[in-house]
Amino acid sequence: MALSICEQLDNFVSSYVENANEGVLSIPYDKEWPSLCYNSEGEQGRQGQQGLQGKIVPWQPVKQTQPLSFDNVGSALELTLNSDYCTYFTRYFSNNLIATAPQGECELLQVWNEEDFERLQQNLIGHLLMKQRLEQAPTLFFGLTDEEDFILTVINKTGEVALEQVGMEPKEILAPSLAAFLSTLKPSSASR
Repeated sequence: MALSICEQLDNFVSSYVENANEGVLSIPYDKEWPSLCYNSEGEQGRQGQQGLQGKIVPWQPVKQTQPLSFDNVGSALELTLNSDYCTYFTRYFSNNLIATAPQGECELLQVWNEEDFERLQQNLIGHLLMKQRLEQAPTLFFGLTDEEDFILTVINKTGEVALEQVGMEPKEILAPSLAAFLSTLKPSSASR
């Protein structure tokens, strides 16, 4: 039986963390861009953060305790968003994840904090309005590819994962679902 989107995403995130260089993901600390993903936040509390600015610190994906919602996007556009897509962005706070798909390298977009989630929603509304203007079926972006202007999308109506050139109809169906697509990915050696 096929795994759910939650199970596939959990499996990928676990293998991503395990396969990180020396088992540690790291990123420059930015006090203006807070996140539960910074490992140092829990240990040092608020006092030690001033001295961390710009320093490379460990991070890891963290499950959202109160999942965020795309309800405002759906109601603004009178559109029911694909449920797997919504689950994908409301399961973890994380930096983007670099992966290798059978077709090549890709970067899975993630949300770092609640403000990042709001930014994602604004960009998604812009993308969907562009699709409406071009009289194309709605697609939902979730990843970048190593080819300029090509993105990974979920076709809202069917849930299929597609390779799409920005502003064009999907070029190629890559998987029957987001969960199936995630099952084909390997964490990239470029992951940090």
